[in-house]
Parts: sequence; C-alpha cells; structure tokens
Amino acid sequence: MNCQKCGQQTFLPFQCPYCGGKFCSSHRLPENHSCPKMDLARTGKKEDAIPRSTSSYEYTVTVGQPGPAKGGFFFSPKEVKHLIVAALIVMAVGLSSMLFFSGGNWQAALSIFGVYGIVLTASFLAHELAHKFSAQRRGLWAEFRLVLWGTLITLLSVISPVFKIISPGAVMISGSAGQKEMGKISLAGPITNILLSAALTGVALIPSSYSGVLFSAAFINGFMALFNLIPFGVLDGFKVFQWSKIVWGIAFAASVALMIINYYFF
Repeated sequence: MNCQKCGQQTFLPFQCPYCGGKFCSSHRLPENHSCPKMDLARTGKKEDAIPRSTSSYEYTVTVGQPGPAKGGFFFSPKEVKHLIVAALIVMAVGLSSMLFFSGGNWQAALSIFGVYGIVLTASFLAHELAHKFSAQRRGLWAEFRLVLWGTLITLLSVISPVFKIISPGAVMISGSAGQKEMGKISLAGPITNILLSAALTGVALIPSSYSGVLFSAAFINGFMALFNLIPFGVLDGFKVFQWSKIVWGIAFAASVALMIINYYFF
C-alpha cells in the first residue's frame, strides 16, 4: 500500500496508534506525518488512541488499501482477474486428475470432469472466499492474489500424474487485528472445506454413477482442510492453534475423520 503522507509504496506500513493512518518508515512518527492527534501523542494519553495489539498478527499482510466499513464486501477488478486465472488452473488440475484415473482415456475423463472439475474449483474458491469475507466482515482489507511459487506448484500438479497440490494463491489481508480475530479468519477456510466434505459425503452415499467422483471430491476437501490446519509457518493452522488449541483440535480431528471415511468408500 502507499504511505498516506508521501504516497510512496511500502510493503511494511506502520500504523499510527493515535490517528490510525498507515505510513512508510520515514513518516511513521506522529511528528513526521503531521498527526492530527499530535497533542495526544505529546501527552502520551491513550484514551482516544486506536487500540494496538501486541500480537504478531497486527500486520498480517501489507498489500492493498483499507476496505469499506465493517461488514461490507467488495471485489476489485485486479482481484477478479486473479480469481479467474486461479480457477482455470485448478480446473486444469481436475482434468489431469480425471485423465490419470481413467487410464489416459480422454473420453472417459471428460465425461466425469464436469462434476469433478466444478466441485474441485468451487471447493478451492469457497476456501479462499471464506477467508476474504471473514476478514472484510471485520473491516479489514482482504483480496485474493496469485502467488508465484504457489502457481508454479499448482501448474506442476497439472502435468504430474501423482503430485497434486492446489495452491495458486491466497487471500492477502491488511489492517489491525488481534490473535483471536486472525484465528477466526484463518479457521474460516478449513471449516468451509470440512462442511463441503461432509455435504459431499452425504450426497455420495446415495447410489449413483457419480458416487465415486463425489467421494473423491469429499476426500480432497478433507485433505484441503487437514493440510491447511497444519500448525506451521504461514498455514492457517498455525494462527488457529495460537488462538485456541481446543478449536484447532476439533477441526483437525474432523478433517482426519472425513478423509478416512471417504478413502474407505472411494
């Protein structure tokens, strides 16, 4: 985002605890950006200052501009383009997966790709949009962006017969948020996949020619939830685990159970 004083683009903005503005390192101090609450800064009073979290989650992601008022949802033209490209890549992974399972038979692969590809792409988008809407509901800036390394890994999954990882991008979030808020935002994605996995399992239990495909899609949703709940690094699970180990444990156990159930039926 751009510094509100000089307009210089900065990838690590500093938020003034008094006026709430975001500035570059040169203008981060109240006296350097002509803070409208300079008197408050000088006296050291905190009554009217914007609360600051001591958590490392305060500067979650530093891309983009602050969103609208709390509760508003919006998409930028750039974000829509990134979502479309990501959806096409994910659909390509779905088609290659069906080609692998059909033994290279293109006709057979295309006959079931319609169901599998749509479910797979919808599951990915639902995961990311759950993060986005959860963050925007809390008044934070949140937009999906393609990530170079994630896109390359996903493209590799298109041509690989076994290696299948879907991670072309992620929702970028900017704004001041505490550990609990970030935990809930991070949980939104895996919980969405868990609910989708449970729903797909229920539909797949009804005998039909698509039961196998639906069990496979339910398994993938369970795996997406499980993978993202790993409490490590930039994954959702790390922030959920830091917020509530009990909530994390319940979600993690549910994703494992759904994977086992669908693997058995599939």
